[in-house]
Amino acid sequence: MKLHEYISKDIFAAYGVPTPKGHVAATPKEAGKIAKDLGGRVVVKAQVLVGGRGKAGGIKLAENAKEARTAAEEILAMEIKGLPVRKVLIDPAVEIATEIYLGITNDRAARQPVIMASAAGGVDIEEVAAKTPEKIIRAHVNPLLGLQDYQVRDLAVSIELEREHWDAFHKVTQGLWQAYQRSDATLAEINPLVITKDGELLAVDGKMLIDDNALYRHADLEAHRDIDVEAPAEVEARENELTYIKLDGEIGCMVNGAGLAMATMDIIKLFGGEPANFLDIGGGANAEKVAAALRIILQDKNVKAVLFNIFGGITRGDEVAKGILEALKQIKTDVPMVVRLVGTNAEEGRALLADANMITAESLAEAAQKAVQAAQGSK
Repeated sequence: MKLHEYISKDIFAAYGVPTPKGHVAATPKEAGKIAKDLGGRVVVKAQVLVGGRGKAGGIKLAENAKEARTAAEEILAMEIKGLPVRKVLIDPAVEIATEIYLGITNDRAARQPVIMASAAGGVDIEEVAAKTPEKIIRAHVNPLLGLQDYQVRDLAVSIELEREHWDAFHKVTQGLWQAYQRSDATLAEINPLVITKDGELLAVDGKMLIDDNALYRHADLEAHRDIDVEAPAEVEARENELTYIKLDGEIGCMVNGAGLAMATMDIIKLFGGEPANFLDIGGGANAEKVAAALRIILQDKNVKAVLFNIFGGITRGDEVAKGILEALKQIKTDVPMVVRLVGTNAEEGRALLADANMITAESLAEAAQKAVQAAQGSK
């Protein structure tokens, strides 16, 4: 789950990372009042979960409260890369001397977090990584030991940070590590971390991604989820406790179990088809959940056939069949459907589906071949 800049910076500040003392506004009037309270020049920043805000006109400098109100009015009327701007952050403007990149993410290959720093801050870090990777300094962090002081010093030396800033850099880096670790983040990033004209370090921008699987521990963060950035089908899937990821193929997949879902997608590709989604209905799925899953699959206009691959263990075949039939009562469709149903109450399930004009299969290979043929025949 992505967090807006103002939420990310609030978390950073809670762990001792110095941030601008700005506030968020939902209306131009609120923005003007915040700017007046702050006094002096301010920066008005669109709060949308996409990059390139500045190039799109979503970041404006204002000399006073009146200009801040006007800037907020313009920005709140914008869409940036298809996303509406619903809030703006009003931060005091700072005089910048130097910009640094600092971030922590998961290195799945190393099975450890990795902290990254670069003197090339304030620009697209992906571009830096692609064109000049030597400018990004990396250090892996043992999750049992945590970020060590010597690692922070090594980073400071490697990015040629002046020694007078080492203590402040240590505070920022350790604070970022604590925010990353205790929030169950997969990314915590400051870009840029600036050195002001007064010689202070300040996180003027922030970004965090939170592991969805850990959100049950962070109800306060879950409350800040921005559904504008999520596909409607994925929102509906989450509300029904389904694991759904939309893909670009033409064969919809409904499977119980993540491993079986991956195998189903692989075998569809083996026989010349392309999966339209990953969808795991989980163990013990009842008829209501199956019906919701089928509705979500059929919302995708690219779907030319649907493949059900259900291995009944905890999940009962008759419950799955009831869900399919219930969904078909609600949604009228001529999309062909292939069902492979084995395991607990599979015979009962197949009997329920016998009169529903379903294509049945005994093996996964047979089911995949029939689904590919059905999809090609309906084009």
